[in-house]
Amino acid sequence: MAAPIHIGVIGLGRMGMLYARLLATQVEGARLIAVADTNRQVCEQAVQAFSVRSDFTDPTELLRTPGLDAVLIATPTSTHAELILAAAQAGKAIFCEKPLALTYEEHRRLLQAVERARVPLQVGFMRRFDAAYQQAKALIEEGRIGRPTTFKAISRDPFCPRPEFADPTKSGGLIVDMGIHDFDLARWLVGSEVERVSAEGSLLVCQNLAAVGDIDNALVTLRFASGALGNVEVSRNAFYGYDIRTEVLGSEGAVLIGAHQHTPLLFLDRTGAQHDVQPYLSERFGNAYLKQLQHFVDCLRHDQSPAVGGADALAACEIALAATEACRIGHPLSIEAFRQAHQ
Repeated sequence: MAAPIHIGVIGLGRMGMLYARLLATQVEGARLIAVADTNRQVCEQAVQAFSVRSDFTDPTELLRTPGLDAVLIATPTSTHAELILAAAQAGKAIFCEKPLALTYEEHRRLLQAVERARVPLQVGFMRRFDAAYQQAKALIEEGRIGRPTTFKAISRDPFCPRPEFADPTKSGGLIVDMGIHDFDLARWLVGSEVERVSAEGSLLVCQNLAAVGDIDNALVTLRFASGALGNVEVSRNAFYGYDIRTEVLGSEGAVLIGAHQHTPLLFLDRTGAQHDVQPYLSERFGNAYLKQLQHFVDCLRHDQSPAVGGADALAACEIALAATEACRIGHPLSIEAFRQAHQ
């Protein structure tokens, strides 16, 4: 048996605590040995909950932990770039939540630094590890739906976020923050790169976001190099529940992923049919979060490259950033034109 991979988690918000719990209790071959967060109280909570031996309020100190093999970065998006650079320079393997950075230029700089350091990098596109999406990918690759012709995705959150969270200077804005998962799925499932985007967005419900200049609903149209077409809807105001659905139509059939219903129970009475809905992330993608961490650890133990790496992070982010720009200028934008403008 290979030695366990010693991992530190940086950032102990909702996602960071989820990752810490999975690493400490369910990921085979992993050992959570350190945590870091600017909030001392949450560090202490993690130490007590997961029997972690070291905790820090300065993430750079965590990188100097003796025996540390890898870091998991789950801090606010605006801090990812600095931490990835520091981890790469320290020679640590990196798992980072999406996106890696807020600009195209930063993404390229990070990937160059990671390549120079020759450290593994995996980005947190957990939907690729969901059983339904993996089965859909297999069916498409087997030719069961023929040639993919259209891609459609819906990503709707069940609440308006706090303005400080949604602030585009920290999150990238609605299209980047929420749509990036769908853009990654689009190129992965269709099997073709996106070559042109157009987008419309508006602030319709979450009026508190006006203070930071974000929107709460957007529609993005994609054109793939293969000729296939796509549409992605992102919304902050699905107050009925967490609504994630994807569809790929092919020349011979289609695959549909996702449903409103959470518990397999339908209640019928004189008023009609009733069922519950998906509450939020951990209920819908809990197993996918575990599988992506297991994949990361397995890759490190067997000296393999993660399946979802820096190139995937860059490709999805440039679609998201180009769509954000297309929404701002009000007309379609090719990915190549976006790249040239940011060289």
